[in-house]
Amino acid sequence: MKSAEQEPAAGPLAGVRIVDLTSVVMGPFASQILADLGADVIKVEAPEGDTVRYIGPSRSKGMGPMYLALNRNKRSIVLDLRHPEGLAALKRLIAGADVLLFNIRPGSMDRLGLGYDEVAAINPRIIYCGAYGFGEKGRYAGKPALDDLIQGAVGLPSLVGQVTGEPRYLPTNICDRTTGLTAVYSVTSALYARERTGRGQAIEVPMFETMTQFVLSDHMYGRTFDPPLADAGYVRLLAKDRRPCRTRDGFICVLIYIDKHWKNFCEMLGRQDMLQDPRFLRMSDRTRNVDALYAFVTEQIAQRTTGEWMEALARADIPAAPMHTPATLMEDPHLEDVGFFHWIEHPSEGRIRGMDVPGTWSGTPPGVRLHAPLLGENTREVLAEAGYGVTDIERLLGCGAALAPESRSE
Repeated sequence: MKSAEQEPAAGPLAGVRIVDLTSVVMGPFASQILADLGADVIKVEAPEGDTVRYIGPSRSKGMGPMYLALNRNKRSIVLDLRHPEGLAALKRLIAGADVLLFNIRPGSMDRLGLGYDEVAAINPRIIYCGAYGFGEKGRYAGKPALDDLIQGAVGLPSLVGQVTGEPRYLPTNICDRTTGLTAVYSVTSALYARERTGRGQAIEVPMFETMTQFVLSDHMYGRTFDPPLADAGYVRLLAKDRRPCRTRDGFICVLIYIDKHWKNFCEMLGRQDMLQDPRFLRMSDRTRNVDALYAFVTEQIAQRTTGEWMEALARADIPAAPMHTPATLMEDPHLEDVGFFHWIEHPSEGRIRGMDVPGTWSGTPPGVRLHAPLLGENTREVLAEAGYGVTDIERLLGCGAALAPESRSE
């Protein structure tokens, strides 16, 4: 079981300080990755805390499972930005930071006096990264944006509807997390550029534009060309039988994709006749006739057990995987081999399951060194690092400009 004690940052971003004005999923996912990479992430929360704290079951108020999964390796400080002294304290943090990451809409940042020009005047080297719904130059600028809304705006439910007959959202926060990843590579690239030029900069990471590229990289398809060579929509991804195949005792995921896979599959079945079928001769033919291809594969897969298929497909060098549920995924033997899951002794939540940082590094390994913090757990220490004395800190707590756990009246 891993300890919740703080360990020195050792990752590639060790020494980078990030003031994190994000909440819910997109921003915290990004800042957690940056924290895993070694950055000192100061999570600035309003007095009521990040709303995701209250999603799902919990042992302690404000310590729900999604919050715990998105906020390790961070320190939490509570500042009331509506209070002049709370806002002043934030600006002192910004003065000593490398990055300001926020998902507050730009209009709200401007009203707080936290637009890029004002922040750059405080700290010219700052990387000022805003991740929000829509680019500021378009007519949707300033509109609210949540994962479901952006999924709909970029056509994901309609694509599901083409396959199932009913538009549905994907059951994961794919827009939040994809945009969060985009924010990560934007921040790290900007830090690299600053090392070369000495200059900070403002970065905009809009969800709508990010996800438009994400979806249309597959589905612009024939409308890439002028005039169009085919309709929009990658036909293989939209095939009605593109789904896990039912076996005699469960489901299996198999992808018979390149010519070698198709040849090996047909020979394994003793169906060399299928290799002469003009619908399936080449990968381009199989793509055009993908519904017939998947129907044939589905019919064949139903005749054996999952275990039999896993062995047979491995011998034939055809990509295959069992179909997990979230519960069985946590029991996957490969993840056990690499030590991906571990138990953490959290100071307030007791024993909780954690996940490792994906991948390995030979020189500057990322890692998990801090538990997800209680609301305002680090308010006093972070204010002290910003130059506030004990008396000043107590004054900020006393007037409500800042909060720490022991100063809350609950």
